[in-house]
Amino acid sequence: MNTTETTGITSHGHVSRVLIIYYSFSRQTRKLVRAAEKGLASAGVEVTSERLIPVKHLKFPFGSFLKTLYMMIITFFRKRMPVSELSARAFQEYDLIIIAGPTWSFNPCGPVLSFLDTYCNDIFPGRRVLPIISCRRYWRYHGHYLKKRIRKCGGYPMEPWAFNHPVPAPWDTIGLFLTLMGRNPRRVAILKKFYTRYGHNNRQLHEMEKRAHDLGLQLQQQESA
Repeated sequence: MNTTETTGITSHGHVSRVLIIYYSFSRQTRKLVRAAEKGLASAGVEVTSERLIPVKHLKFPFGSFLKTLYMMIITFFRKRMPVSELSARAFQEYDLIIIAGPTWSFNPCGPVLSFLDTYCNDIFPGRRVLPIISCRRYWRYHGHYLKKRIRKCGGYPMEPWAFNHPVPAPWDTIGLFLTLMGRNPRRVAILKKFYTRYGHNNRQLHEMEKRAHDLGLQLQQQESA
């Protein structure tokens, strides 16, 4: 069963409403979403978050070299991963839709692809849609594909907000692969100097919160104009 969470500040006038639809495999997108929720709510926006839950559970980490390699190959070819039915709140009226998820092999992740196939024609038409992307650094094709699909569904895509894992190449790719295998890169002597962490840092989360706050103020000003 999917999880729906609502946060925000109400007032006697119209309050801008934002729907965040997201999938998070290793909790990195979830961190970004939580920061976005906080920033939007601090600007007086009502935020509803809808987490995409795969019908077939995806285990993190994958646990072996071959399983990790297999996932990287099938996601390169945009393997869909069906998601559970969305709640009724996802189909209400919103001033902005945010679609958030990680980049998998240059593409949107499988659960987000499944969402697009199943629901985007019901949720996106006539609405602005902001993609939020958690990635190493190879996100541009992901962003281009999302904008194309949003337009095809009748929505108005905004420029993606992409947040790279703050580790330089090629250590980010090596460290990610080991992490997905279930190994800790920081315990590998040659890597621990270069691969300092997995995932987003506090600076990025603060940046997300601020950007979301500023976006929320813009939405509120548009509604009051």
